[in-house]
Amino acid sequence: MTNNEATTAPSRRGAFISLEGIEGAGKSTCVPAIEQWVKGRAKEVVQTREPGGTPLAEVIRNLVLGIGVDDEVEAPTSDTETLLMFASRAQHLDEVVRPALDRGAWVICDRFTDATLAYQGAARGLGMQRIFELAEWVHGNLWPDLTLWFDVSVETGLARASRRGAKDRIEQERQDFFSKVRAGYLELASLYPERVKVIDAQRSMDDVAVQVIQELEAYGLRRENV
Repeated sequence: MTNNEATTAPSRRGAFISLEGIEGAGKSTCVPAIEQWVKGRAKEVVQTREPGGTPLAEVIRNLVLGIGVDDEVEAPTSDTETLLMFASRAQHLDEVVRPALDRGAWVICDRFTDATLAYQGAARGLGMQRIFELAEWVHGNLWPDLTLWFDVSVETGLARASRRGAKDRIEQERQDFFSKVRAGYLELASLYPERVKVIDAQRSMDDVAVQVIQELEAYGLRRENV
């Protein structure tokens, strides 16, 4: 299994922060606060997402989520879905993430490989080891320095997500699917506590923002002391 504990590689001048959580966890709501905090410490902030982040990767995203896809096109199998995720990720890393980190930018990414581990590895039943093998091929030891996992109950998350309008293919999954996703995230938080920090997203928006800033401050101190 790849060791993806948080480290700041000497050759990487930037920082890589990922945001994770099930649908309705509130990741997007906290992005402005995160971006504001990071701008006080970095010359450049790159905000991006997965799947997606480049024109080609966004096309792959639409295929995965069934957005704008003809009704006659079949849904991808679990294996196909996973491979599409990593195809998008490979493009995104080469065109956006690695160049940004190399020039000293701080990258804020909405989802990364932890999402694939939780959604495809745990919920789709492919197993985490297979995902780690693909991760080793696509990005090796390049993992986020800090991952903020917005933990919320499945019931609360889906209730929030239902208010956002039309659902994509994954958002239409049943509740037990998202229970497995959350269980996958719980396992990752247990395996990698130095990197994956749990944010109690059941709380008010203000309380969530306070937790996020506290974790960012702690990460900033760790980074300065490396």
